Amino acid sequence: MMATKDAQPQQQQQQQPMAIHYLASFHEICIVTALLPLVTLFTCFVTAYVYQYDDVHETHCRVYNIIPSISAITGVSPQRYFWRFSIALHIGPRIPIAFVYKNYYRSQLKRISPELVPQASWLINLILVLNCIEIASLGGVTYISNRENYPVHERIFITFMICSLCYMLATIKLNGILNAGQSLNVQQQQSIKWKKFFFVASILSTIGLLIFFAKHRFYCHDLAFSWFAFFEYLIAIANMLYHFTIIWDFPSQYMVIVQGPLENISQYLSNRPKID
Repeated sequence: MMATKDAQPQQQQQQQPMAIHYLASFHEICIVTALLPLVTLFTCFVTAYVYQYDDVHETHCRVYNIIPSISAITGVSPQRYFWRFSIALHIGPRIPIAFVYKNYYRSQLKRISPELVPQASWLINLILVLNCIEIASLGGVTYISNRENYPVHERIFITFMICSLCYMLATIKLNGILNAGQSLNVQQQQSIKWKKFFFVASILSTIGLLIFFAKHRFYCHDLAFSWFAFFEYLIAIANMLYHFTIIWDFPSQYMVIVQGPLENISQYLSNRPKID
């Protein structure tokens, strides 16, 4: 009798139908997440340049300057709050997207030769770590402004730059391993092409930024800070657009929240059609 009583709840649980409480286009979520900081940055630049010109052009050298830095335009009020609110909304989806990419890459390991799997697996884990550090650094450099604590702000910005470039390079390397000898569709080709383009743009912009930062910091040349800010914007835009290539990686996926017994959900997932 006890066995029968215990079996009844289990049978009722298994017979409980699955219910979808939330279904959203992952493609659209990624588009909004990627474009949100770009639109906000443009808005902060225009409003700060027009209404707070003197505040955003002030530098320690007190030399002629025409382009304010990102820290300047997002460090004045009310742009500061608009930027921080935007980054908060941006960072939220970035964390699950990082883990979606991890599982996406792992699902492709079966396509490569066994001797390449350890290297590819190591790159997948490295990409996840770099992505998470980049996201955390973005939050740190946003909420710890250069006016509040410049040394900490500068170190976090350097961390963001290094992790961002390493993340781009590791992702391109991993795609090269996973897609070697594979027939790629148009969307996959576009994704890889633009990832390489924005990585090269980021490297060149970083070199320009370092050169003009040194000229500004040590020699106080006229317009050196403007050129530094110009390359800073290029780096930020290249980084945002690099992550925007996700629209080609996940063109038709959906984010779903399902209610139902774990056994039923697991059975459904195990029986779903396999898509490479």
